Amino acid sequence: MSPRLKDARILVTGGAGFIGSAVVRRLLGATEASVINVDALTYAANLGSLPGAAENPRYAFEKTDIRDAAAMRQVFERHRPTAVMHLAAETHVDRSIDSPKAFVETNMVGTFVLLEEALRHFRSLDAGERAAFRLLHVSTDEVFGSLGPTGLFDETTPYRPSSPYSASKAGADHLVRAWRETFGLPTLVTNCSNNFGPYHFPEKMIPLMILRGLEGAELPVYGSGRNVRDWLYVEDHAEALILALERGLPGETYNVGARCERTNIAVVEAVCDLLDALAPSLGHSRRDLIRFVEDRPGHDARYAIDPSKIERELGWRPRESFESGLEKTVRWYLANRAWWEPLLRRTENGGDALARRGLR
Repeated sequence: MSPRLKDARILVTGGAGFIGSAVVRRLLGATEASVINVDALTYAANLGSLPGAAENPRYAFEKTDIRDAAAMRQVFERHRPTAVMHLAAETHVDRSIDSPKAFVETNMVGTFVLLEEALRHFRSLDAGERAAFRLLHVSTDEVFGSLGPTGLFDETTPYRPSSPYSASKAGADHLVRAWRETFGLPTLVTNCSNNFGPYHFPEKMIPLMILRGLEGAELPVYGSGRNVRDWLYVEDHAEALILALERGLPGETYNVGARCERTNIAVVEAVCDLLDALAPSLGHSRRDLIRFVEDRPGHDARYAIDPSKIERELGWRPRESFESGLEKTVRWYLANRAWWEPLLRRTENGGDALARRGLR
């Protein structure tokens, strides 16, 4: 069997972000592909999430904003990628409520610019190169809106976004599909459930609860904590995305989830119990720190993914359960203060500022 993705040159946008860095790490560690990481290094990006990458001869970094058409054109001309994996995005729902303009500009305008420059590049390729070229756009289950107590999102579920974040991602999904239908750019779309794991920016729910629990601070949970999310370990997601790029068909959509539905309060309680077992320093249960706070506007009740298509057609299965992935995640944060402590220091007011966000 030939080496996996031998001679591929994969341009990854947002490769210093949470999911993007997991993709870059896996591409460098499990394939023979060369990786061009394009990232503007905004607040949630961190090149420290890519240990050893800078020394790898198959890795190149371009500090570039995907909204900058001239700069993106230069990146395509300089590296001549054989594929694109598009993960650059503003992703935090609470921030989208505070500042929706940034989400429209990055997630929709940035995707438009990327599509235009990818199409220009695609048209410059010879017939064989065009046949092999792919652009994979990585999206979210939040574009589907809120589920009732039963049912699952599948690839045919109508879009009903509820927040500025999910609306901007829905718009980007539609643009990606339109560039295939109108211009023939070979695109694919994936929609994933909530990711968690190592290198997650500290304002997101699980790392926020880990770090606040470590310091004995209150653990704020929106509403009653009964909102349900479907959780996916980030390393499993990275492998799913690489498989979609390798084996997926242009024009197709693949939903990625691990069948791990949990209420928000159950997630927080699980974090508390792991911290009590692995870092028992407070003298009482971390569950005593949980505080319910006013719910956020438009808070979707439940998300749940049906991953049958990617399991059936591409042979993907998650390796981690929610419990095994969460234990790995908590252990990682306990062992990697050097990664997350600088992020807390550079965030205004440290952990207290983070407490207003990340509650899903």
